[in-house]
Amino acid sequence: MNEHNGAEHDGDHGDHGERKNDESIRVVIADDERLVRTGLRVVIDAEPDLTVVGEASDGAEVVPLVRQLRPDVVLMDVRMPGIDGIRATEQLVGGMAEPPRILVVTTFEHDDHVYDALRAGAAGFLLKRARAEEMVQAVRLVARGDSLLFPAAVRELALRHGADPRRAAAPDRRPIGRLTEREGQVLRLMATGLNNGEIARELVVSQETVKTHVGSVLAKLGARDRTQAVIAAYESGFVLPG
Repeated sequence: MNEHNGAEHDGDHGDHGERKNDESIRVVIADDERLVRTGLRVVIDAEPDLTVVGEASDGAEVVPLVRQLRPDVVLMDVRMPGIDGIRATEQLVGGMAEPPRILVVTTFEHDDHVYDALRAGAAGFLLKRARAEEMVQAVRLVARGDSLLFPAAVRELALRHGADPRRAAAPDRRPIGRLTEREGQVLRLMATGLNNGEIARELVVSQETVKTHVGSVLAKLGARDRTQAVIAAYESGFVLPG
């Protein structure tokens, strides 16, 4: 069967959306391998609060499909024919007033394409070999606005890319110097993968205080989310990989 026979949505796969309530998290899967898409659909649709509303086999298909279906989360393969997942992520994040949260699905955590996708606006990444429960928890996590970071993998990718002069000279480098001392502490702890509760315990402050600091960090750095802030911290040299 031809793998690249156009985007598919839930009308082609039965009444998935009708079995779930209106509060379910809507997901689009973008991967050029039909077997991978089928596996992800089975895992996600088995959850009462998650619904797969569409599928695409390359980046050129996923962009119009997302505009049509308005999902909450897109599971995006980075290596696809036509438009790859990096370019598709850029188009969605840069071209929509309220883009979905994008979760990169990859075979290798140290793939350079993953780092480029994170820089383009993806909220995090997930390995294709992850367990089913890890996958569904990742979708829920990014759907509620959090980022999914694997600190060790991001540090290694940043180590490889941070010294790249093309990146160092990029026009979107963030004004790290505007951060207060406390905001800097929060950003460094974010880079280790700690959530707000863990940061609060580390700094002996309330979670509300941490939430305020995180919001200020994102605003000052012009970052869309924690992932973008952490990448900015690495690429500016504010946080050193290793």
